Amino acid sequence: MVATTRSRANGTTTKLLGVSGAGVSKRTKSSSAGGKKPVSTRQKSTQIPAPEVGRERSASPHGTNAPLIAPQANSTAVLPIKQHAPATTNTILGQATAHLLSVDSSLKHLIESHHCGIFSADGLAELIDPFQSLVSGIISQQVSGAAARTIKARFIALFTPTPTCPRPFFPTPAMVIACPNYKLRSAGLSGRKAEYVVSLAEHFIDGTLSPEVLSTAPDAEVVEKLTRVRGIGKWSAEMFLMFGLKRMDVFSTGDLGIQRGMAAHFGRDVAKPKAGGKGKWKYMSEEDMLRLSERFRPFRSLFMWYMWRASDVSVDALAEDSVAGKGKGKA
Repeated sequence: MVATTRSRANGTTTKLLGVSGAGVSKRTKSSSAGGKKPVSTRQKSTQIPAPEVGRERSASPHGTNAPLIAPQANSTAVLPIKQHAPATTNTILGQATAHLLSVDSSLKHLIESHHCGIFSADGLAELIDPFQSLVSGIISQQVSGAAARTIKARFIALFTPTPTCPRPFFPTPAMVIACPNYKLRSAGLSGRKAEYVVSLAEHFIDGTLSPEVLSTAPDAEVVEKLTRVRGIGKWSAEMFLMFGLKRMDVFSTGDLGIQRGMAAHFGRDVAKPKAGGKGKWKYMSEEDMLRLSERFRPFRSLFMWYMWRASDVSVDALAEDSVAGKGKGKA
């Protein structure tokens, strides 16, 4: 289902996508063949319509749980930085933790010691702009969390304020493509990262990526589509599935923190990681990771989150990157 809201603060329009078992409505064309902006014949309302996603919705272990949003296809319809959606039902986290404990009761201490906010009712209510989330992930590659936040703020500042929108907003794909490379680099992006961000914007413009596609495609298809984008690898795509789309059964064998956490949890020696080939070190083989994680389906995302906790790895930055807000994610 798709609903549209208009912000009183800056007059911008935001499309909200809610996913139901029946699927989603057909995608609307963003522009005509001649590149002109579509003209709406609807009269402006003086009231903010209540979006359908405002109703309480059930979370699912088998699909996208995040409410996805997208800017309308014109340069003045941009996303306000802070948005929130009503909460989902709070049954999914309890159901997931109960399943983990039924499979492995030794997880009890980790579960009681650490609340997983990203799959709580509040966490699942956070609006996600896929383009913003993925751009933020690119910006965060190989830099500290503090540096990533600084670069992201400078990146946003390239496009704001405008005469029609004095408040900070995240740029649309079309705005990024129209921005010269030297200007993108002036925000602190490396030459390659500037190319990656533009490549991502092109995939949103041509429809290869969209909220509709990302909300309904199977995990493997989402990973395949995302890894076509320069600068997004399999691990980044898997993290987006979990922290962006809030899918409950994601599992990444390529994450060293997960390897270490699983090795520690299952009684392996983590003092000396073994050579894994190609100059990489591993705490556990991919085969063992897949075999041991299989019984935690369909809640392997939550199992993975607790394995980060077992290895004392912070995932706050990953959660922050995913939220369509100002870095207020919950880990």
